Amino acid sequence: AQQKPKTQFFQDTEIKPFSEFLTDSFGRQHNYLRISLTERCNLRCQYCMPVEGVELTPQQRLLSSQEIIKLSQLFAAEGITKIRLTGGEPLVRKDLIDIVREINAIPGIDVIAMTTNGVTLARHLPKLKEAGLNLINVSLDTLIPAKFEFVTRRKGWSHVMKGIDTALELGYKPVKVNCVVMKGLNDDEIINFVKLTEDKAIDIRFIEYMPFDGNKWNYEKFVSYQRMLDIIRSQWPELVRLQDSPSDTSKAYQVPGYAGQIGFITSMSENFCGSCNRLRLTADGNLKVCLFGNAEVSLRDAIRSGKSDEELLQIIGAAVGNKKKQHAGMFNIAKQKNRPMILIGGYLNSKGITFNDFYYMLKIQKEQFLDAFGALPQLHTSRLLPLINFQRFYHTTPKHFTNSTDYINNKKFTHVDGRGKGKMVDVSHKNETHRIAIAHGKVILAPEAYELVKQNKSEGGDVLTISRIAGITGAKYTSRLIPFCHNINLSEVNLTFDLDDNSHSISITARAKTKASTGVEMEALTAVNIGALALYDMCKSVSQKNIITDIKLLHKSGGRSGTYNHDEYNDIP
Repeated sequence: AQQKPKTQFFQDTEIKPFSEFLTDSFGRQHNYLRISLTERCNLRCQYCMPVEGVELTPQQRLLSSQEIIKLSQLFAAEGITKIRLTGGEPLVRKDLIDIVREINAIPGIDVIAMTTNGVTLARHLPKLKEAGLNLINVSLDTLIPAKFEFVTRRKGWSHVMKGIDTALELGYKPVKVNCVVMKGLNDDEIINFVKLTEDKAIDIRFIEYMPFDGNKWNYEKFVSYQRMLDIIRSQWPELVRLQDSPSDTSKAYQVPGYAGQIGFITSMSENFCGSCNRLRLTADGNLKVCLFGNAEVSLRDAIRSGKSDEELLQIIGAAVGNKKKQHAGMFNIAKQKNRPMILIGGYLNSKGITFNDFYYMLKIQKEQFLDAFGALPQLHTSRLLPLINFQRFYHTTPKHFTNSTDYINNKKFTHVDGRGKGKMVDVSHKNETHRIAIAHGKVILAPEAYELVKQNKSEGGDVLTISRIAGITGAKYTSRLIPFCHNINLSEVNLTFDLDDNSHSISITARAKTKASTGVEMEALTAVNIGALALYDMCKSVSQKNIITDIKLLHKSGGRSGTYNHDEYNDIP
């Protein structure tokens, strides 16, 4: 299918950075939203729905088409470019074509995709394509009609195959076919699925069996990606690994000369959490930031209580900001309470967090921040702390403040983003310059320890040499020790020591130099600290009364902010 033309969805001439509301604390930018249109389905797949069925949400508590469009517009304005419609089974929703058509008209949405079981796809697809649907995923776990009926507890295999063929005829390329592989059920069909790609431009995606409420997941049914790959390579040793896009969930392969390709979604054995760019909206309006997490927040309640777009963004931003680095692993996931897959929307916690509960938590966070700092900036700190004053949703650094003495004269933490989360500062726009930093620290030793160090020094011993080497090594590893320090090439690091007989102290001065786009003061300070710790370590067997103190930056120069000299610093480097 043809891609939609790219749209210009930033309305003013200023180029804005990616929305902070959709960026989590690990820097992952979320530009892909999966929307479940319904909890209903015309199949009863064993890995998706418990045998006893599920209790469906009353219709009035599901998102209306107007609410779906409103949220789609809000997410698109913040940077979502791809929307996937899921279920349940999205084709059972009668207003599906109208929803696709309205989403297609939203500026910024470049891709509209749908995941379907394919049973009624052939009948609806021509009008869906006309409305703007341009990507198709079909779920199919077997090529044997009788087994299909066993797995899905319904008939319809031939209709699914007809839907796949119709998609190919209408120009969808590739048509993605999702196959959940389960040991003893369909792992014997892996080879036959690969053979389908010989003449058809389809992408068979083998999915590792995942635990959800009610699907009786157990490790005995689990078939890993590596095991599937071994099976396929036994038939096609020439199988070629293809290049994946940065946010692809599937590891792509192809048999040379075949029209289609295959892939593996390795959620359990090799998670791809580090590149996750997806958010999920359930049919009852809960935002879910991780497929396998059980935390949810209701955007439906927020809309229906009359909250403004700004307030909705605060909720979205807070949820995204709290997204974990990765899921808990398949054995831990299997023990967690989570929705059955059919209630998630494409693959959530039987009870979501209500909007009022979530807003209360934000209020508490705001009060705690005020207790600690006395004032709030007017802009993006409100992502976690619910203020209503917004300047413009894309600002990443505050430009104007109206309280607490202009927010302490516009001072701010550069390593903390607008929602209070840590971040690394982008220095790519800065010029490389020669930079120098000098730091100082002092180790006050017990008299007996001091005398031993002094004697060791006079005899050409190793105590201060070891301290110097430790400090230099520490400076080199600063970026590994301090989370948001940049890794820079050091042209010089050196430590000098001054002994004071009166105070039994050893002053350590570290000097660091570099040519880089960021300062070198952290390397100098790290050198002093590590050098002092090494000295302390060697002296602690003599006395526990040794003290490390007076760590400070004496001098820095070469950066855009100019030269800094501590009051005690008089030397010119």
